[in-house]
Amino acid sequence: MTDPDRNFSDFKLERKECEKCGATWINGQHVWRGTGAQTKDSELDLAGLVCNKLGNHQCINPKKGEVGGDTWEYRAGYIDGMIKGRKDSLKEMGDLDL
Repeated sequence: MTDPDRNFSDFKLERKECEKCGATWINGQHVWRGTGAQTKDSELDLAGLVCNKLGNHQCINPKKGEVGGDTWEYRAGYIDGMIKGRKDSLKEMGDLDL
């Protein structure tokens, strides 16, 4: 049966979800939905991508309103740069005399 002197761990699991966007925090750490990934600046990235543009009084992100992190403008620039680099590489390959 159960030993009355048995020690239990202090393990806890606290989960919070933003009512506005569904972002999830587990034990105070923001976790990306779908991947479960955590990064040092994920709250700031979430603010740049979602909270600062779409957040309202329901938003629970502590970084809402802060400038920085990932943004859609940054991502679009990154993609545009990758496409340009690929086109330039293909053009160079087409200019080779083989």
